This record gives sequence, structure tokens and C-alpha cells, in this order.
Amino acid sequence: MLTEAFPKLNQAAFVRLLHEFFRSPYYGAVVVLLMACSELFSLEIFTFYCYLAFGLIAAFFDEDLLAFAPLVCCGYMTISAPNNVGKFPDSALMKSPQFTVHFVFLFSAAGIAVLARLIVMLTEREKRGVPRLVQGMLLIGIAYVTAGAFGATSWTRSAGFGAAQFVSIAAAYFALYYTVNWKTVPKDYFVTFMTVLGAGIAVEVMGMYALPGAVVDGVVNRGAMFTGWGIYNNVGAVAAMTMPAPFYFAATRRHGWLFSVLGTCYMLAVALSQSRGAMLFGAAVYAFCAVATLLYSKGAERKKNFAVFAAVALALIICFAVFKEKLGDIFSAIADMGMESSGRKKIYAACWEKFLSRPLFGVGFYDTPGGLLYEGGIWDLAPTPDDVFIPPRAHNTYFQLIASGGAFALFAYFAHRIETLWLVFRRPTPRKTFLGLCVLALLLTSFVDCHFFNFGPVIIYSALLLFIEKDSPADKRLKTE
Repeated sequence: MLTEAFPKLNQAAFVRLLHEFFRSPYYGAVVVLLMACSELFSLEIFTFYCYLAFGLIAAFFDEDLLAFAPLVCCGYMTISAPNNVGKFPDSALMKSPQFTVHFVFLFSAAGIAVLARLIVMLTEREKRGVPRLVQGMLLIGIAYVTAGAFGATSWTRSAGFGAAQFVSIAAAYFALYYTVNWKTVPKDYFVTFMTVLGAGIAVEVMGMYALPGAVVDGVVNRGAMFTGWGIYNNVGAVAAMTMPAPFYFAATRRHGWLFSVLGTCYMLAVALSQSRGAMLFGAAVYAFCAVATLLYSKGAERKKNFAVFAAVALALIICFAVFKEKLGDIFSAIADMGMESSGRKKIYAACWEKFLSRPLFGVGFYDTPGGLLYEGGIWDLAPTPDDVFIPPRAHNTYFQLIASGGAFALFAYFAHRIETLWLVFRRPTPRKTFLGLCVLALLLTSFVDCHFFNFGPVIIYSALLLFIEKDSPADKRLKTE
């Protein structure tokens, strides 16, 4: 904003350095490093103020708010395990009156900065038009807010949660669309950030193994593995979302095979998360990444990438043959459960009954079956507490939609999904393909979990969709050099 008011500032060396820094991989690395340190060492307040400082500096001295993209994607993953309110309702951070003051100040300052920059950029002469996904996004928002309408006893409460869901899925998309100068965005900006983010998530995965009870007598207890922002399933899903990013560089760079190795390491982090859904669907996405990498790479680079994937296949065969017992210990929690659905079948059956009872608009988010209790070797549905904002969810995107929002919510979701598929497959590019695979990882893992209705992953999803949209050759708004 100051650079618009005082144009001579644009010639200042520190302003030019800031502009370059916010568009460099180093900035994303700093944001991710702060995220990982915050989660591992309970440095939330320090990290929040660092993030705010970055945001305010960008708002006042940079030409746009591109710097906010890594901040909003990483912000929720900064919470440390001791401050997980699900595990520790009386955690010092969340229950502290001082934290409330910090929280209000931080979000107020950030919100004012974004609003001010938005006003400035909307008054510019350049016409930005309308985002391509606006119709589907708005339909999703209406469906979320009207979930349970016209009869459900908790509709007002459900509408509040639905509105929050809509904000999480749309805010980053619309805000960044209108507050970023897309002509100056480096072409690989977000795929580079997702690659760096994968390293941070892998570090957080390793951190879960250091928690009390996570490893006992060499046997892993995944029930004791969590972060401040989610349990092993949540961490595994985000790890799977970042895993395709390195393969873009494997397919398009010299010595790309090194990035194939890095992407394989990210797949190992997915496996170490102990999340069955992330392992299963992450493996499928890994296979798609391998195929796409071989298709897009050429000549000697293709041969080197093929050698990496062949080595991975051979290593898996050897490991399962030679270290079968040891692998059984590492993944004992999963091996013991086999393909048991952890009670999900009961949730899905109950969701279907709710849909049949109110097929048009559903029963709302708070009457949708989702909670589970495990007693005496039997899974059973658990009641939704009256004093929670985030209700238990259905562990499947489609059953959640039909139970909570009925046929209208399902229609809205499919309308949105058709738009996103058209976005990815129309005039595909390597970046669109691999960023699309990041999105696919979220959608697939959400077949067996709540990820599409968790606030954090869909913020990343929202940003991914926007950068895919801006990579369209027809748009021609990203730098070509």
C-alpha cells in the first residue's frame, strides 16, 4: 500500500529485495521451518507473530499479497502436540486468557491488512474479471449453509458451521485471486512451495514417533501419534497432498531423478504416518506420479527416472521378503486391524438412513452420524456433544454430503467437481498435472476420512485450485521465463 502512495519507494533497494524474497523458494522455506519448529517445540505465539510480521510487511511494502499464500497454508499446522485441544482440553495455550488476546489481535491485524490491500487492488484500472470456479464455489457455500434447512432442529447451529466450512474452502481462492499481481508470479511458485511443505510435514511425522507411548518395546502404537492440529490420519493426508509436488521437477528438470528420490521419501513419510487411508490412496497417487513423470520427462532423464522407480519396486520386493517380521512391528497397529473399517460401515449405514429421512436438504452437520465409540471389541455410534463447534463427521465425503445437506449438497459438490476437472484436464501442462495430483490425494483420502470437511486441508486445496487455474495457457498471466 505504501508503494502505491509513494511510488518512489519502489526504487528503494530494500523494497526490491523484499519483492524478490517473497517470490523466492527461501521465503516458503522460512515459513515451513517456522511451522515445523512451532509444532515440535511449542513455539506457537512466536511463530504467529513472525507470520503476522511477514504479512504486514508484504501488505505495506510489496506490490501484492502473494506472501500470504504460504502463511495461510501453514498456519493451522503450527500447533504443537501438547496443545492439541482434542487430547488436552485444558492445554495452557488454548485455555490461556492471554492467548485469546493474542488470537484476536493477530487475526484482526491480518484481516485489516488483507481488506486494505483488497480495496487498493480492486480500485486499480486493471480488470481482473471473475474466477472460473465461482459458480461451483458459490453453490457449495449455499449447500453448506442450507444443510438441514426447513425442518432440522439444529439448522441455525449447522448453518454457522457450514459458513465456516465455506470460508475455509473459498477464502484463500477469492482473496488471492484479487490481491495478487499474477503477471509477476514465478511460474513454479506454488509447486515449489508444496515441495518444501512436504519436507516440513515429513519432519512432523518423525516428531510423532518421539511422543510418549508412540513406540513401546519396538512396537508402534499409532493411537499415541498426533500433532496439535490432528491425529496420524490428518498428518498422513497432508503428507499425501505434498507428495506429488517433487515429481513435477523430476519430470521437467535436469537431474530430475533426484526429485523422484525426494518424492519417494515423501511417500515413505506417508507410510510412516500410520494412516491406512493415506497409505492406500497415497500409493495410488504415487503410481500416477510415476506414470506422469515418465510421460513428461525425455531422453536420458526419462531413463534415470525409470531407474529410480524400478529400484523402488525392487526394494519393496526385497523388504517384504527379508524384513517381513520387522515391518510387521513397525506397522503392527495396521497389521492387527487388517481391513477392518473402524466402525465406518455403521456410520455410512446411519448416514444413508438420515438421507432417506430428509433427502432434499439433509439433517444438518450436527445430526449427521460421525462419532464412534469402541467398547468390548465393538464399534458403535457416539452422540455429538452439545458444546462443540466442530461436530464428528462421516469419514466419507459423499455420505457426509447426503446426510448433512441431502441431494442439493451432492448436486453442488458435483457441479464444483465438474468445474475443477475441466480446469485440470483442459489444455494440461506439467504443473497443472502435478498440482492436480496434489488435489487428487485429498479427494481420495477423503473417501475414508473427514479431510474434505477439515478446515486445514481445504485451505491448501483452495490455494491449489487457484494456482492450477492461473497456470492455464489461455490465461497467460504467469511469467514465462
